[in-house]
Amino acid sequence: MKKILFLCDGDNFPTGAFRFMQSMRENEPIFVKGIFFTPIDFEQMISVSYMPVSEPWVKLKEDEKRAIRKAEDKFIESCKDAGIKYKIHKNKDEWDKEIFVKESRFADLVIMSSELFCSDIYNKQPNFYMQEALRGAECPVLMVPESFKKVDKLAFAYDGKKDSMHALKQFCYLFPQYTDLQAEFVYMKEEEKDDIPHVALLKEYTSSHFNSLGTLKLHFDGRKYFSTWAEDKKNPLIVSGSYARSSVSNLLKPSFIDQIIRDHESPVFIAHYS
Repeated sequence: MKKILFLCDGDNFPTGAFRFMQSMRENEPIFVKGIFFTPIDFEQMISVSYMPVSEPWVKLKEDEKRAIRKAEDKFIESCKDAGIKYKIHKNKDEWDKEIFVKESRFADLVIMSSELFCSDIYNKQPNFYMQEALRGAECPVLMVPESFKKVDKLAFAYDGKKDSMHALKQFCYLFPQYTDLQAEFVYMKEEEKDDIPHVALLKEYTSSHFNSLGTLKLHFDGRKYFSTWAEDKKNPLIVSGSYARSSVSNLLKPSFIDQIIRDHESPVFIAHYS
């Protein structure tokens, strides 16, 4: 049995993410802890408001609370129907990064929507709250689009470094049911030579875990073109070793994962090495 954190803001219930959990439940029992919140800080809104009364904010807060309770009810009903053991984290309703980080420390996996997460506040992904979750998580995170149906193929973003191997090992631990699928280990570098770092050791390790695998070198900048390459694959799950811990580093060096998240086409598995 594995412990999963299920993130949901307001009434943006992530049906794609829940379908993925159902597919996990088909292979083994799971325990899911739901964290439901609003990204709106009402106390800050009232304190900075020039309005003489706070009634509009009070009404908005009540509306948000009702939305959260509605999402919680749907979560409970869906878990019961799917035979999933569950629990709801009783927090203060607003997003709290410290609570999330601590909860993720004691979890095997975080699952969230790559499409809906805090989309009522920001219309572009990955937004501020999504980036906070990705950078702060102390366990792997799975981003799932609403269109998710199934996984037919695995695509591992490999760079020969410890982050990508850590992600590979975490993925094998969490999803042994997918090791029968075709797996492709992709090394991306804008150069002419065909060398892949430590390829012999990579094949030695992966051949003991996967039944059908291949290695591929793409001679282009992955930050620009990896998502285009992935679009040609049938129902892939993308595995990546890291997500930039710093917002400054994201500005200086945009992640290819950002573009895949924006496209809402494929689930993305991200495992930090720390």
